[in-house]
Amino acid sequence: MTTDSLFEQLKHPNPNLRERAMWELADVRDENTIPRLMGILDEENVTYRRAAVKALGAIGTDAVPLLVESLVNSDNATIRGSCAKALAQIAANHPDVPFPAEGLQGLKTALNDQNPVVYIASVMALGEIGSPAFEILTEALKTIDNVAVAVAIVNALGSMGDSRGVEVLTALTNEESVDPYVRESAVSALPRLDQVIKYQRGY
Repeated sequence: MTTDSLFEQLKHPNPNLRERAMWELADVRDENTIPRLMGILDEENVTYRRAAVKALGAIGTDAVPLLVESLVNSDNATIRGSCAKALAQIAANHPDVPFPAEGLQGLKTALNDQNPVVYIASVMALGEIGSPAFEILTEALKTIDNVAVAVAIVNALGSMGDSRGVEVLTALTNEESVDPYVRESAVSALPRLDQVIKYQRGY
């Protein structure tokens, strides 16, 4: 299939065909593929936009510089949110490849975004990256006064499987000054984290 027909396929109603086109685009990509996918990130057609996000995730870390650039600098919240989601997809699809430092920094910056879609997607991406993002998340917990971000971070720590999270979450459950909603989230995240850690160790 030509590159153009693969891009057309990203709009296809059949998710299997979209999925196949994404991975094929990642395989046959040239220097125009990533910029062209980036150009779809504010697309009205949600299916097409999501497929572009996933295709960037399939491509992997080569897409990180352009994604970070738009995540931090675009005026369009849809594009910023799509970039954060694409970075999460990269972490999920390529868990054995170290996540680039500039990607971590970009997501750290985006935690302070004004748009809920952007900051929640950024927290989820950092959670997906896992341990390399641990300090960014725990630092943000201390400095950010947005309860929604704090709750999202607590949930990310609960799913991440990093044993350092136990201490952080336990401290939150015991801290009177913490927002009750954040504290409650920490209480329910602790047993989940425990399960994830046990699962990873193969108990």
